Amino acid sequence: MTRRITSVPERPRPPVRVRLRRITANQSKPYPPDGQGKIWWERLKKAFGTVSSDFVNASLFQLQSAARLPCSGISEIGMNAALALIEAAAPKDEIEGALAVQMACTHTAALSVLARFGSGGGTDRRVVALASAAARLLRAYSGTSRLFAGCVMAAIQRG
Repeated sequence: MTRRITSVPERPRPPVRVRLRRITANQSKPYPPDGQGKIWWERLKKAFGTVSSDFVNASLFQLQSAARLPCSGISEIGMNAALALIEAAAPKDEIEGALAVQMACTHTAALSVLARFGSGGGTDRRVVALASAAARLLRAYSGTSRLFAGCVMAAIQRG
């Protein structure tokens, strides 16, 4: 008995990534990891759900602000993780793209705050402040996620 393969599952494309060239302690210039600038920029536009280069530039700047690890500068790993989250959300326009960026930024910031507990938390006052900040960020992430899902459902219903 022979088995016939009817279709081969398509391998998902790896998410778009950036490399960072440090300009200052708080700012870096993103550039393509493989040197293919035009293809990379088009993939970034698609990931953010836009045709606007200005929207991509602004979004990358916002991600840099959120992708700082505790007690360090901007994290290339944090930026790429945020980009993967945004690309997985698959925004179809700038409104969905902005919500996806907000989701990625609040998620990254919340995890950064939670990581500060790893050093023992500190004083009771510090623990309360960190817990409060983490709770507010996670609530914001949850609200943005629901809003994003509502936008997607509305777009599906419009056809």
